[in-house]
Amino acid sequence: MASASKFIGMTMHLSLIQQLRRHPLAGMMGGSALILFVCSSLRHALFNSNAWDLGIFDQVIYLISQGQPPFSSLLGFHILGDHATGIFYPLALLYRLTPDVHWLFAVQAIALSLGALPTWRLSLQAGLKPSQALLMAGVYLLYPLIFNVNLADFHPDVMAVPALLWAVLMARTGRPVWFGINLILTLSCKAVLALTVAALGVWLLVVEKKRGYGAIALGAGVAWFLIAIQWVLPTFGSGVGAVARQAGRYAYLGGTPLEILTHLVIRPDLILGKIASVDTVEYLLLLSLPVLWGLSFRHFSALIPAIPALALNLLSMEAGMRNLVHQYTLPILPFLLLVVIATVADQRHWLKSQRAIALWSIVAFLALAKYGFFWSKYTDSLDTWEATQGAIAQIHTEGGVLTTNNITPHVTHRPMVQFTDKKRPIQWADFDYVLLNVRHPGWRSSPEFATHLVETLQQMPAFQQTFNRDQVYLFERRQFTAPLLPRVTDP
Repeated sequence: MASASKFIGMTMHLSLIQQLRRHPLAGMMGGSALILFVCSSLRHALFNSNAWDLGIFDQVIYLISQGQPPFSSLLGFHILGDHATGIFYPLALLYRLTPDVHWLFAVQAIALSLGALPTWRLSLQAGLKPSQALLMAGVYLLYPLIFNVNLADFHPDVMAVPALLWAVLMARTGRPVWFGINLILTLSCKAVLALTVAALGVWLLVVEKKRGYGAIALGAGVAWFLIAIQWVLPTFGSGVGAVARQAGRYAYLGGTPLEILTHLVIRPDLILGKIASVDTVEYLLLLSLPVLWGLSFRHFSALIPAIPALALNLLSMEAGMRNLVHQYTLPILPFLLLVVIATVADQRHWLKSQRAIALWSIVAFLALAKYGFFWSKYTDSLDTWEATQGAIAQIHTEGGVLTTNNITPHVTHRPMVQFTDKKRPIQWADFDYVLLNVRHPGWRSSPEFATHLVETLQQMPAFQQTFNRDQVYLFERRQFTAPLLPRVTDP
């Protein structure tokens, strides 16, 4: 029986692959992945990627690939102490082929584009016509968050988007093994996604009546969340430092996850001001605008799994969690699409024409996607591009590097790398190279601070200046030879 089930599963996958080879969806996903990969690679090449978070992830994945502990010199602790992200270990297999940050850009572009496939399958499963299902895949690909988050460095969260969509499809079609695999993939991307998985379980239990699948998701989500916050993060994150860092976004609710959850229940007055605010209205409008034509309150139950991510974003003190630019909104998107699919299947969408829906999606993309950065903010440092490339080429060893925030992701294949921060004291003994761009000093720095560092280094006997062009400076540690001491003999 098990062999027959396995054979049927393999046959279905082969049939799907054969279908896609000649299907317009394959071209849509392939074109999307190529565009996303080129855009993120170009952004990086123009020195607009950041130490946080691309530099962090690139460094630790490189270290894992080299058999070294993934201790992030940028964070100051083991990477599992950040978000309990286990997916970095299999990603390191790619770096064993060749250590290159472009692997991350490729994985991100493919993952984001692949979300169109389960969207299409879920649409067909809901009873939509093939042309409507293909349109839903296009709506997904044109949702502005997909393009924007691809330009926000790299985040493993992107892999959770197709995984969550596949998990829903596997639950609806009775595929427990693949359902479990997609849950594991989601949980390995980020500890906080355990809350989304748990809420998915509640939805499957209560709304979808998939009791076995719901119990698995609810149990796995709750268990992993407790393990992560009680053991993984404190153990690998230098005590409770990593947990406190994440909880700091909700400091007005408490200092630990348990205090925050407690205050959410016993002190609702603390959150009313956050929820009933202009920021909330603006964020909800941004979320819904690209698919507003297909939202019906009748099908809002599909948003139950999105509640944890939505609540975390609305209650956070960090404004960057409430936009269509960063990764924090990603866990909401799959379930927003489920609402749209159910609304279209129920024929309650108020834009009936497929051409009008496509036009709406295109206009929303043009209005909210950040493609304009390529001819505005991303070109600001072109005047020092060649000089920066030349300075990087002169870093010949894996010795420690101190540089600017934007150069950091280009020199992270080493155990020690840091970026200049005017609020943080510099431990000069940690570095063999110091690379500074005075004209474009980067985040947490300034031209005045960068100039001060250059002048300081020029007076330090331990360093010698080896590059100076267009206000880009490279200093290298001198290799001192201990002087011979005269032999002391007995009289």
